Amino acid sequence: MPIVALIRSYRMGHGRFLAQCVQELTGRYQDTELVNAIMARVIEVSFRYIDRVSEHVIAVYQQERDRWLLSWTTVRSARVRAVLRDEPVDVGATEAALGYHLRQHHLGVVAWVAGRRDPGEGLARLDRLTGAAAGLLGCPARPLFVPQDETLAWIWLPLGARVSPEMPAEAFDDGDTRVAVGEPAHGLPGFRGTLRQALRTRDVALAADPGTRVTTFADVGSLALMCADLTATREWVRDTLGDLAVDDEPQARLRETLWIFLSTGASYTATAERMILHKNSVQYRVRKAEEALPASIQDRRAELELALRACRYLGRTVLREP
Repeated sequence: MPIVALIRSYRMGHGRFLAQCVQELTGRYQDTELVNAIMARVIEVSFRYIDRVSEHVIAVYQQERDRWLLSWTTVRSARVRAVLRDEPVDVGATEAALGYHLRQHHLGVVAWVAGRRDPGEGLARLDRLTGAAAGLLGCPARPLFVPQDETLAWIWLPLGARVSPEMPAEAFDDGDTRVAVGEPAHGLPGFRGTLRQALRTRDVALAADPGTRVTTFADVGSLALMCADLTATREWVRDTLGDLAVDDEPQARLRETLWIFLSTGASYTATAERMILHKNSVQYRVRKAEEALPASIQDRRAELELALRACRYLGRTVLREP
């Protein structure tokens, strides 16, 4: 049963208890001051009791729900892993076992709780946030939530016939929860593909320093394979950017300017508008950035864009100390 209903039952019981106390006291005593004093004491003790019990119940509930989720999803997890192995699948039987329609568009998400948490909090929190995210996205059915351990879950958000919904900024809005999101995809191949993208995206998110709360495959897909060998990636970024790969504020400002300059088609005017700067300031920054590079911008434009993207998402993981 939901924790809300469980706690409400304690409140209802508390209310009945207090009503019974009032009835008993007013029936036995005529001294108003005595009745008031007794009721004040009863209210104080009973509220303290309900508060203490509620805290204990919530803590135990979360722990037991996590255990239940892990136990309940053992068979479901095995079924999901069989689907992900690219083997022939009985779609109808699999849908019945999972309680989830495979013949629709899906959005794969890998969610985890960062930092140390008390046992019992992780999965319950991720489960609640999954439901909230599904509501914000307007999902037509329940998500498929498959825990992997006490703080990590694979999630498929059902999109029905929609192809590319936007993930609201407030989805999975929780300070210490992080998510990696794949691209929307359709059917059984899409079910497999969107989660694989989310898993690769998580590799990028874990490698990033400091990283972001929500990381999408649309933003970091080109970096996902690079994270398989971070040492080589780090060396390549530093070789490509030269002094522009130094981790300090002046170089960060130049990297950001150069990134926007390249993404706007090497337009000084568009870059100035995007950054709310004078065009001359943009020209000066781009010139300073090029001076820090081992080669000219035009000679290695594609490599520069990829290296700058790596800096934006991986941060200090690939940058060089001043």
